[in-house]
Amino acid sequence: MEHPGPFLKTRFLDPLGITPYQLAKGIGVQQTRISQIIKGRRAITPDTAVRLGAFFGVPARWFMEMQIRYDLERAKEHASGVAKHP
Repeated sequence: MEHPGPFLKTRFLDPLGITPYQLAKGIGVQQTRISQIIKGRRAITPDTAVRLGAFFGVPARWFMEMQIRYDLERAKEHASGVAKHP
């Protein structure tokens, strides 16, 4: 599963012609936060989800659910190497 950051860029920023800098200014966060999210190096937090939702006119829950699905998939991948209790 893809990190929600690249999805944010390809499905929201690029089609709308918005730069990460413009998004950061528009939602009131530092540009580094947006850049790290887009690169998949930082999670979308509830605070960021609320800001993104308001900016793009979608429910904040949508961004959070995408992040949670990604986190769960990563946890499953990690747990697959863990021995199961008999």
